[in-house]
Amino acid sequence: MTAAWTVGPTLIIAAVLIASGIAKLRTPDDAAGWESLGIPAALRQGWLIRVHPYAELLLAAVLLFVGGPLGIAAAVVAVLLFAAYLAMVWRAKRKTPDASCACFGERRPITTRTLVRNAWLLLVALASAVTIGSAPLWGGIARAAVPEWAWILVLAVAAATVILVREPGSAPAVAAPAGAVARSSASLDDDELEDYVRTRTPAVPVQLGDGTTVNLRDLAAREPILLLAVSETCGSCTPVIESAEAYRKLLPEVSVRLLVQSTPEASALTSAEEPQTLHDPHKYVSGSIADPWFTPTALLLGSDGMLAGGPVLGAQEIAEFVDDVYESLHGERPPAS
Repeated sequence: MTAAWTVGPTLIIAAVLIASGIAKLRTPDDAAGWESLGIPAALRQGWLIRVHPYAELLLAAVLLFVGGPLGIAAAVVAVLLFAAYLAMVWRAKRKTPDASCACFGERRPITTRTLVRNAWLLLVALASAVTIGSAPLWGGIARAAVPEWAWILVLAVAAATVILVREPGSAPAVAAPAGAVARSSASLDDDELEDYVRTRTPAVPVQLGDGTTVNLRDLAAREPILLLAVSETCGSCTPVIESAEAYRKLLPEVSVRLLVQSTPEASALTSAEEPQTLHDPHKYVSGSIADPWFTPTALLLGSDGMLAGGPVLGAQEIAEFVDDVYESLHGERPPAS
């Protein structure tokens, strides 16, 4: 067995854990995010969520500097960790097609690519558990000598890992510039236009909670609308659904409406009282905005027939988005609740 196979898998897993830990420290997850992944309530403790990224960093350090039997023990922990990650995202994806996770800090939709990535990392972790035992007990792979030619193998595996771990980026969504909720984009100055490129609100049919069919653009022309796209089966949607009434009180200038992809008769969220729920069973709205479409997502529709902000994905991101909208309308951040 060459030294490259001793060093390569462990070095890659350690690097992934370091990247993941730092990303989680920069963008912490919350209990709702853990719930959406099916983590038991007993483990959804605030202190565990806070400690999680530090544990990943500690495990990475042990993998880098400890070999022999202790290194094998650490690698087995890494195998169990990545197996749990794979199981959680697979179960979440199977339960809710539009599920998301904060695997690397920023919440992203769970896709087939996510499953392939986690399966690949599990295989690399298994390779680490098999090979790390030949590294020195103290110093680990940091003291292992690797021939220059062998680094080609290491770099090849590392390149494949980077390709899978690196998620395709999307342009960040921002709230509307001050007054854009109700004004035409023609009246915005150049600096405001640079912040957010506005497009037309889809002129597609949606159903109200009472069964009436309306044109989405015509509905928004009456008053600005904050659409909160949610699903009854989406765990991370729960805080958004529960916060809808608070958002209405915070933004009386805006009609805050839940948007679901089921008929009024089939949804437990249906409300025929204003502001009524909106129903998009044929996915006209989602198909006009983004493909694929995930929940929870927020979208701000201006009364001028143009999108004024979003789409924004994730419960925490939506809460910040609502604060941004409040600030754009009132010139200050909302009071702390």
